[in-house]
Amino acid sequence: MDREKAVFQEDFNPTFLFTWKGIRTEDEKNYHCHEHLELCYVQSGRGRHRIDGVTYEIGEGDLIVINAGVYHQALAGGAGGPVVEFYVGLTDICLAGLEKNRFPLRDGCPVFHLEGELKLKISKLCVGLEAEQDMCRSGRYYMMKTYAMQMLLLLLREEEQPAVKQQPGQYSFESVNRKYLVERIMDYFEDHYEQKISLDQIACNMYLSPFYVSRIFKAETGDTPIHFLIDIRLSKARKLLLEKQELSIQEVAASVGYDDAYHFSKLFKKKYGVAPSAVRRREG
Repeated sequence: MDREKAVFQEDFNPTFLFTWKGIRTEDEKNYHCHEHLELCYVQSGRGRHRIDGVTYEIGEGDLIVINAGVYHQALAGGAGGPVVEFYVGLTDICLAGLEKNRFPLRDGCPVFHLEGELKLKISKLCVGLEAEQDMCRSGRYYMMKTYAMQMLLLLLREEEQPAVKQQPGQYSFESVNRKYLVERIMDYFEDHYEQKISLDQIACNMYLSPFYVSRIFKAETGDTPIHFLIDIRLSKARKLLLEKQELSIQEVAASVGYDDAYHFSKLFKKKYGVAPSAVRRREG
């Protein structure tokens, strides 16, 4: 009972509001918020959600939690094709230590990347909700409310899962949200390597500390974020040196995010064992 009180501020008896299933082929028109809590389960496709100023890549098996008062906008999948989304709306949710209609988000990330048994259970609950919506049988509201409550309770249990015991000198993180966070950082590096990027900037955008971001990134990849970014930049630079013979070393350096050609050359030689100019003589 004490454990229940630590999680539930009062009797867990939310009000079920709605379900909606749709195929998203265009961006939601308004960047908006509402007073209830909303769950969005991605049944297929890939898309994006803009939530509280951050754009998240989402795909099949992802569950997005949109808390009350949080601005959000669903975006179309673009080249990835249409996105099939299943929404559930609830209100009167009171969890200990949180404002009304708010759900705890591990590391501040609203996207839960579901896998294995949890993904299967959530998928079945969505199917059950959709079936009840269509059948219009007696007790439909209470059945749908029960399914929606199960979705929240399964997520709460997932949040309670402890990290695997650490080995000496190592960090071990099993949270799929942490894995998703690292994937986002890697994708950001790949798409913006030519820009000015700092660990402080990345951490600030994710509402996390630079130390925490660096720690979980190294735990997942074995490398620091900055070293990972340097490897991407140098790999891109090597390709440019070979494919764009007309570019100077300074221009190649600038193309991958370095204003200082000397600093770029030092990093390049440390990684490949030769200066940038020597790569062209050897392989050009």
